Amino acid sequence: MRSDARTNAMSSDSTSLSNANAGQPPLRVLLIEDSALIRRSLVEAIDASGVLHVVAYADSSDEAIALLADESFDAVIIDLQLKQGSGVPVLAYLQREGLIESTFAAVLTNHALPAYRERCLQYGVRHFYDKSFEFDRVIDALHDYAHTRSQGQPPQA
Repeated sequence: MRSDARTNAMSSDSTSLSNANAGQPPLRVLLIEDSALIRRSLVEAIDASGVLHVVAYADSSDEAIALLADESFDAVIIDLQLKQGSGVPVLAYLQREGLIESTFAAVLTNHALPAYRERCLQYGVRHFYDKSFEFDRVIDALHDYAHTRSQGQPPQA
């Protein structure tokens, strides 16, 4: 799904990030998003640098929780409004299982109202982005997280 044009358009920051992560496997990302178009865009952007890789996706909270129970992920990107249910049960699962502290968790939603942001904060989510205006910021935050991990520093999930 990676496009050569998108890969070639990556900034020098991504190149240095890729070099800093040389010899290490890409960070494993779970994407919880029900829109195929947005999912494709996110996969392309996340996978482009080579230091992050979307290894699984879910389009419902039940499917996401099942994946989280069976596999380990370094990062989880969560949409709040899904065709079947909400991303909130996923946030509750991450918190209940103690994964919110060790896993980069970001909410990327079209419903970026202050009440939603506050609720996500209550679950321990420190990254909350509006899809309409902050799409690239979630990618930047993921790359910052990967860079911090590659430097051997304890990352802030």
